[in-house]
Formats: sequence, C-alpha cells, structure tokens
Amino acid sequence: MNILITGATGFLGNKLAAHLTSLNHKLYILTRSPEKKTNTSHLTFMGYDTTADELPRIDAVINLAGESLFGYWTKKKKEAILTSRLRVTKYLVQLMKAMKEKPDVFISGSAVGFYGMSEDFIYTEATTQPGTDFLASVTRQWEEEANEAEELGIRTIYARFGILLGKDGGAFPLMSLPVKLYTGGHISDGEQWLSWIHVQDAVNLITFGLENHTLKGPINITAPTPKRNKDFMKKAAQVYKRPNWLHLPAVFFYLTLGEMAQLLIKGQYAYPEKALAHGFTYDFPSLNQALLDLKNN
Repeated sequence: MNILITGATGFLGNKLAAHLTSLNHKLYILTRSPEKKTNTSHLTFMGYDTTADELPRIDAVINLAGESLFGYWTKKKKEAILTSRLRVTKYLVQLMKAMKEKPDVFISGSAVGFYGMSEDFIYTEATTQPGTDFLASVTRQWEEEANEAEELGIRTIYARFGILLGKDGGAFPLMSLPVKLYTGGHISDGEQWLSWIHVQDAVNLITFGLENHTLKGPINITAPTPKRNKDFMKKAAQVYKRPNWLHLPAVFFYLTLGEMAQLLIKGQYAYPEKALAHGFTYDFPSLNQALLDLKNN
C-alpha cells in the first residue's frame, strides 16, 4: 500500500512506521521539516503544504499528529492541544477531497478520553455520549472533523487510544519511575481505571484496521484487561521486585500539575469490544505479560 501518515516521528508513529515498512508498504510522511529528513525506498518525507497532485495514488491515510497532552495546561496549552488536532485533520480531509481516487481507509487518532471519566462505568464503542470535561470535548471535536472523510465514502476509523505502555516513550517511563526508585504506590485513592495497551499491540491493532475492510467507526485501542491504579502499581512493583507503599494524595498533583493532573487521578474503563469481536489477537492481553516484556526487552 501507499500510506500517507502524520505523527510518524512520535513515540507510537515511529514504531508504526517501522512495522509498516517491514511489511513492504510505502509511506509518505507529512512533517514540518521534510528537508531535515532522508528519503529511502520506503519512506518519502513531505511538508504540510503538499497537494494531491504531488502524491501518487494513496491507499490509506493515518493521522497521529497533535500537541502533546503533557505539560501544564495553561489557556495557551489547551488551545494548542485542540487546534493542532483540528488543523491537521481538516488539512487531511481537504487533501482527500482533492484526490481523484479516494483512499480506501482513513485512520484518525482519538482517545478514550472521549468517554469522560468514571470509576463505575464500562465504556465500549457502543457508547455514543461523550463526556463533559476538556479532553472529552477535544476528542469529540477531533472525531467530528474526521467524520468529513466518512462523508466522502472513505472507510473511517476513530482510533481511541488508551495509555500506551512502552520503554522509550508515552506515560510508562514516568509511571514506573517511582517503582524503580523504591517509592511506588497508588495515586489518590487508587480507584481510577487505567485503560492501557502495550505499544506493540497498538501498532498491530492499527495495522489490523488497515487490513480488515469491515472495521470502521470508533475502536478502543486498549487491552482487554484495564486495571485500577492501585492494582496497576501493585503489579508493577511485583514485576520490578520493589516495595509498593507510598500514597500520593490528589491535591499534590493538582498543586504541581494543575488541570493536567486529571490524567493521573481520574480515568475510565474502556473495553475493546470491537477489536475482540473482529478477531484481533493480542500479544500482551494481560498487564503481567506487558510489564514483563517491558522489563526484559
């Protein structure tokens, strides 16, 4: 396939790009500084001023671009989180509109934050009512922008990512640091759900979405075994053979991180019902398997 992709230099995107090229797909990577990159037989770097006439026939488009959620959520930071996602998605939709032959599939990044936050509910892709907090608003608007591709008759997937577990990026290095320093323990009351997924399973699930022509709409990119924060940290401590004794109150994170603290002290149980129903097989379905892999590899 010829695949147009954004966000390919990020934590997930870099691993996805490596996997897709190993499958002999050719990637056209949109980046802000294509002149600083080196093209290869399978990778072509292009700027965000690229037009449809400059591209070959594109079979699939994957959108992973967006301002990082990490950082103190000032008004300016929150505007960047939202506008970066909407701007790139709008650009891609306009690019697809201009293509004489439309792509077969558009996979647009989103997040389980769409559902809002709860300690009680189990959310699946059948949940249509978004939450009311900031992240839910961002993901709702992001998906609405991506929906324009669906209106063009393109099979569209809204990839609702949970917490990505990997050694060299995402949230896990920060989450595991207290454990490694012998200061592990739960955050706030520890009851908040963590809908996690090993980054390799996230890569495989996106690839599955490219290849499975019946898969469309929202899909939870999560493992089938979400954990409460207290259980997640306990398991991490067991795997790394460290104590699990510290309790950090919610107020500590609000004082140091501001509104962004909700990423740590609140959560949601997002179950990957659609992936399982379509026959996707996880390499790391359990947290124990995922953590052991991250520790040993």
